[in-house]
Amino acid sequence: MASPLSDDSLQRMLFLRKEIERHNGLYYQHAAPEISDRDFDALLTELHDLEAAHPEAAAPDSPTRHVGGGILSEFVSVPHLQPMLSLDNTYSRAEIGEFYARLHRLIPGEEIPLVIDPKIDGVAISLLYEGGHLVRAATRGDGTTGDDVTQNVRTIRKIPAKIGPNAPDRIEIRGEIYLPKAVFAKLNADRDELGLPPFANPRNAAAGSLKQLDSSLVAQRGLAALFYGLGAVEGPAPDSQQELMALLQAWRFPIPEKNWKARSLEELLAAIDDLDTLRHGFPYETDGAVVKVDAFSQRKTLGFTSKAPRWSIAYKFEPERAETRLREITIQVGRTGVLTPVAELDPVVVAGSRVARATLHNEEEIARKDIRTGDIVVIEKAGEVIPAVVAVKTERRTGSEQVFSMPESCPACQSPVVREAGFVAVRCTNPACPAQLRRRLEHFAHRGAMDIEGMGEAMVAQLTEAGLVRDLADIYSLNVNALETLDRMGEKSASNLLVGVAESRTRPLWRLIFGLGIPHVGATVARVLARRFRTLDTLSRATPQELESVEDIGSVLAASIVAFFENPGTAPLMERLREAGVHFGENDPVESSGGKFSGTTWVLTGTLSVPREEIAEQILQAGGKVASAVSKKTTFVLAGEDAGSKLEKARKLSVRIIDEEEFRGMLEA
Repeated sequence: MASPLSDDSLQRMLFLRKEIERHNGLYYQHAAPEISDRDFDALLTELHDLEAAHPEAAAPDSPTRHVGGGILSEFVSVPHLQPMLSLDNTYSRAEIGEFYARLHRLIPGEEIPLVIDPKIDGVAISLLYEGGHLVRAATRGDGTTGDDVTQNVRTIRKIPAKIGPNAPDRIEIRGEIYLPKAVFAKLNADRDELGLPPFANPRNAAAGSLKQLDSSLVAQRGLAALFYGLGAVEGPAPDSQQELMALLQAWRFPIPEKNWKARSLEELLAAIDDLDTLRHGFPYETDGAVVKVDAFSQRKTLGFTSKAPRWSIAYKFEPERAETRLREITIQVGRTGVLTPVAELDPVVVAGSRVARATLHNEEEIARKDIRTGDIVVIEKAGEVIPAVVAVKTERRTGSEQVFSMPESCPACQSPVVREAGFVAVRCTNPACPAQLRRRLEHFAHRGAMDIEGMGEAMVAQLTEAGLVRDLADIYSLNVNALETLDRMGEKSASNLLVGVAESRTRPLWRLIFGLGIPHVGATVARVLARRFRTLDTLSRATPQELESVEDIGSVLAASIVAFFENPGTAPLMERLREAGVHFGENDPVESSGGKFSGTTWVLTGTLSVPREEIAEQILQAGGKVASAVSKKTTFVLAGEDAGSKLEKARKLSVRIIDEEEFRGMLEA
């Protein structure tokens, strides 16, 4: 009998679902993962185990039941003829043995030949051929629907535009797009010379390249591809993986240079070991082995779960580690003034790339691991994300190592630093700190905040280094003559940037509140504050008690908001922004509690005709509330094309679903 579901277990499940979806978005939609594949898999496994122990609390839209990606708004979304499912992962040889035994339990008395391929660390792609001609290329997306990247994929030379002879009427060919190791190294060297931040790994670079809206830029990146899979087929089809690979080769598709066959568990494990030895010589990053049943008839018998095929599994190799000396611990200052320690290392190659820096997270983490300057440390680059120090070789200490302590003043501006109660972070107290300034400018100008087109990281660096911008208000003093003194900035580029600056003056109040970078205030809280206080002046005078009376505002957040406005540098900044013509909310449309949508909660999903932010604003102005997830409290779900799991959940909860035409009618009624 299952044990009762405790409040702690329920809260852990809710946290895991939210956290996994967040990491899915970072990985699939933004190509900017924060954690390693192994850490992500551990979160997913923990959630799966909790849901298995308490099936009454398992959600139909749980990330254990669907593929992680989403649809990028920059591209047209298109459906796959056959879903692109992900694979179950394991790091355990024992679980490979369990997989092998399970195959034979499900198909007793039959020999089950297997094939083993390299697991390519790239971007999954599906090519659709009709009448032998390439008509569409789509990313994995959410597994059912992906982004149409046909024009970009056509720039990859070795992908055939036409296949034959004897091509089926329609066929989906699946594979991976990747950036070769040598191309990746040159790309980062070029970015370094231009003062641009390097890509973290080849997969991120490939994903970023594929997302370029200008296909001529994609052509310059040197992307490559390998193919190994099959989706829908209308017409004659191969009967096995080996037949498919022979057919792909005959049609001139690039395929992995080596694969293995196995008819026993011993042969399977030997193939995995052989691949682990050879993979470093491949021109692409490989982080594991994909094991598949060879015969398609046996695959059909084995079938699928809701997320993955039962006839395949991915064995992930242990993350690579290397030893090196920690020469120095430096401090990086973020936009809110948080000081982050960084390990400066003797350069070492880990997972095929050169590592000279690694994150140390915070002072508490350094103390827990007893990391000292001069130590021999173990570096891990799990999942090809930012490397981290995972262990210290204390037995190799000589006595000359130095214990680290956080500085008492900011290394960028020498202002005092503080540690806020309840937090491990140490923060610089000077809002005019030059290191903070760069990060704050990037945040202020970001699309989600004041949305100043053309003011990205490279532009901000130039503006601050040239002394043209010393605080947020200086943005509004820029002119063409000053901008034309910068590198690669002509009259047209300068004019375009100034148009973006001018347009930002009239952004809604919530964008300004969010853009100011108040610690712990995200976009959702900024909307709540704008709705409650109406102007920035009123918000700046709010007491902790007034703030805590607002929905979603607790004591810690209230104290952070009050501290921001009490800082001696904030009032002069506000005055300069006001003088520059930045709206403080006085021109925002009034959101009436008695509006036509008063008392309603909305969830937006799918592709709509205008950006979701615009529709959310209209709902808010009409007195409604916008939420990110469907629940029993949801009043309406506004569904566009290719709506996903939120639509399914709305149906199960009997929440009213409307389309955009009905929404417009309600708004205008």
